[in-house]
Amino acid sequence: MSGILAVLEPGHKLSAETLSAARDLGAKLGLAVHSVEPHLAYTADAYTDALAELIRAKQFQLVLFPHTYQVRDFAPKLATRFDRALISDVIRMRVEGGQLLVTRQLFQGKMNAEIRPLGEPVFVSLQAGAYRAEAGEAVIVEQLPSVAATPRQKPEEKFREAQRAVDLSAAPIIVSVGRGIKEKENLHLIEELAAALGAEIAASRPICDNGWLPMERQVGSSGQTVAPKLYVAVGLSGAIQHLVGMKGAKTVVAINKDPNAPIFEVADYGMCADLFEVVPALTAAINAAKG
Repeated sequence: MSGILAVLEPGHKLSAETLSAARDLGAKLGLAVHSVEPHLAYTADAYTDALAELIRAKQFQLVLFPHTYQVRDFAPKLATRFDRALISDVIRMRVEGGQLLVTRQLFQGKMNAEIRPLGEPVFVSLQAGAYRAEAGEAVIVEQLPSVAATPRQKPEEKFREAQRAVDLSAAPIIVSVGRGIKEKENLHLIEELAAALGAEIAASRPICDNGWLPMERQVGSSGQTVAPKLYVAVGLSGAIQHLVGMKGAKTVVAINKDPNAPIFEVADYGMCADLFEVVPALTAAINAAKG
């Protein structure tokens, strides 16, 4: 077996996370890590043909992808070439007894399923935020073999997401609010704290689904992925679909009156208290310190 292949999408920020995941698993499984960037004019057929030839020639044991729009288009087709299924949108991978176990979400994040892949190669796409992009040891860079152009498809303009008015991924400080705020009218508490900190405001999915804040302010598996220096989670329980969007934060401060809230498991500092008492006092203290 040749090892692990990380298939990277040129220019996509999730590629660095995929490479970090490959390095992590390579160290745990004792496998060499390889990477490849397809620079072909995109069609599902062209990518599938080129990658299938590379995977067969090198006999890769595990193939990792970032879970991008393009990967969703061609990777299931590629996996089928090997009589395998793509395990998509994975949020976690671990090794137990030398065996790979992967976790993906079901029913829009309401349940997690841990899967033990059978057979090789294993094809996995990783959800945004599942791994933190970090520098590491050099990997073996592969070149795609030349393949004949397929006549069935013609390349079209690359899909682009609509430009967001707010790019939370660039914010150094974020104050994020969850259902603990109770009513839209109480959001002024969060706005005042964010203003005192010079922070952007973010939210969990229920807040945005209710229309209390625009969808572009949602952090999580179906929203933006962020990595601020400071992430203040106010009234947020810490569901896994939210955590995968903010796990890159350097310092997490949690305010929640439920001592069993999952957010405390990832928080660097936690206050088990009523946000309606803590937030105004915290805002006042910050403003006083600023003079």
